[in-house]
Amino acid sequence: MTEPVIRPHFWDDACTALSAADPVMAGIIEQVKEEHLRPRHDPFMTLARSIVGQQISVKAADSVWQKLVGTLGAISAESVSATEEAELLTCGLSRQKARYLASLATHFRDGTIGLSDWPDLDDEAVIEALCDVKGIGRWTAEMFLIFHLMRPDVLPLADIGLQRAMRLHYNDDTPMDRAAMAELAEPWRPWRSVATWYLWRSLDPVPVDY
Repeated sequence: MTEPVIRPHFWDDACTALSAADPVMAGIIEQVKEEHLRPRHDPFMTLARSIVGQQISVKAADSVWQKLVGTLGAISAESVSATEEAELLTCGLSRQKARYLASLATHFRDGTIGLSDWPDLDDEAVIEALCDVKGIGRWTAEMFLIFHLMRPDVLPLADIGLQRAMRLHYNDDTPMDRAAMAELAEPWRPWRSVATWYLWRSLDPVPVDY
């Protein structure tokens, strides 16, 4: 079943504040002002998509994901656990990512991921808890914060797309270190997730979706 596309409750306020604080961001938002982040209500799918997307382009990640959907049907902890590693590899996953997905599925099936605790934890506590799962690092946990928990002020400094967009729009396409990126993003608080989403969108013809 297709999830309803619901505009995050904070989105309009965030766009207004970001546009007022940053003229460059205002221009980016204006170009796609009717679009917005699509919330993900399935925690396993968000984490699985994030694992697939680690260190590859949005286009490449989507290609692998579509192959997984074609092979497994509905993506769930159960369907991943029921699929042999060799079959996962035929979808374009590296052996390492196939094993990460299998580990994630095991954690969901045996209940060792504390789903009920996440809404009450702050961002760093969620990141710490998720990073205990093999294959989940800070970037993957940050995608979970943005797309599943809908936390509005996440700045994923290790994200390749964010790095590229920030240098393109703010630094004459010259690389920036993470300290410079964080400083540049200060005026975006408390809406850095929204700013990140629009910067991603400025690079790709379709929205980033985890």
